[in-house]
Amino acid sequence: MPAEVSPTYRGGMHGDADLAEPARLMGEPARAAMLVALLDGRSLPASELAGIAGVSASTASTHLAQLLAGGLVSDRRLGRHRYFTLAGADVANAVEALQLIAPRRAVSSYAQSASAERLALARSCYDHFAGRLALDLADALVREGAIAPLVAGEPGRVLDPGAPLAERLGLAEGVGVAGSSRRPALRGCLDWTERRPHLAGRLGAHVLRRLIDDGWVGRRPGDRSLRVTDEGEREFAALARG
Repeated sequence: MPAEVSPTYRGGMHGDADLAEPARLMGEPARAAMLVALLDGRSLPASELAGIAGVSASTASTHLAQLLAGGLVSDRRLGRHRYFTLAGADVANAVEALQLIAPRRAVSSYAQSASAERLALARSCYDHFAGRLALDLADALVREGAIAPLVAGEPGRVLDPGAPLAERLGLAEGVGVAGSSRRPALRGCLDWTERRPHLAGRLGAHVLRRLIDDGWVGRRPGDRSLRVTDEGEREFAALARG
């Protein structure tokens, strides 16, 4: 008599995640450089990604085709050009998490040192705010009771969107927008430079847009570090003082 097949097995139950496949895609230096370049949520053409990765156009095309097939990036056409972006927040989270355990590159010039300091201070992490100033912002929201203390990788809790800083940042508005998505309204994202969680999720994206709109920070062309304005310096200094 043939052995009975489990209904679960018959339905296509999956085993453990195959970490080797995304690890293989991310583990090639040129592809890794492309993924990091896209970590701020921008869409970049293949030609620019080739320059960032230091490879020829044909080699970049091969690498991008593999990233597309592996579901790590998506693409769209604008005229004769193809633009690439990370496939979603989960990919950005994975790249950011790898930066926590990756060895630091040696800084050998003033330009590299200045860039590293800018990234550590304030940068975009996919679509939300990261760096030391982002941690100061999260700490201030916790102190005033607007949000519960963040835990890296876990959904967060909004306690009082009407608290002064929360209201200034429009958290109540952000909560309403977040409710329309399966993505967590708030999540703790471990900051690889400081090893503490900053705001991510839909509210994290909302806060970054608000900081840009209100003139606290601005984007830098070709760089995911954020420029802190004079007004932003005053505001963040006040937050740090508590």
